[in-house]
Amino acid sequence: MSNEHLRETEMSLKAKGLLSLMLSLPDNWQYSIPGLCSLCKESESAIKAAIAELKSFGYLSVKMKKPNETESGKIEYEYTVFELPQKEETEAKSETNE
Repeated sequence: MSNEHLRETEMSLKAKGLLSLMLSLPDNWQYSIPGLCSLCKESESAIKAAIAELKSFGYLSVKMKKPNETESGKIEYEYTVFELPQKEETEAKSETNE
C-alpha cells in the first residue's frame, strides 16, 4: 500500500484510516456502507462522511448501477479504491493544454 494518502495534510485522520482499511482488504472485497461499519466502530454517518472526503480527494470512485444493470435486480454500488489520487478527466485535459 502506498503511503501517499497518509501525507495528505488536508485529509482527516478518519478518511486516512478508512482508506488504509479499504486498501488492506482483498481485491475482490464487496464494499458497502454496512460492511465497512462492521469492520470498525464508526457510525454509518461517519463512514459516509469519510467516503465523501475520499471521493473529493480522488482516492475513491463510487458508481451506482441501476437494477437493470445488476444480476440481483437491485440498485448496487461499485466502489473503486485508488492507492494514488486520480485527477478528474477535465482537470487532466486542462493541464495538457497549458
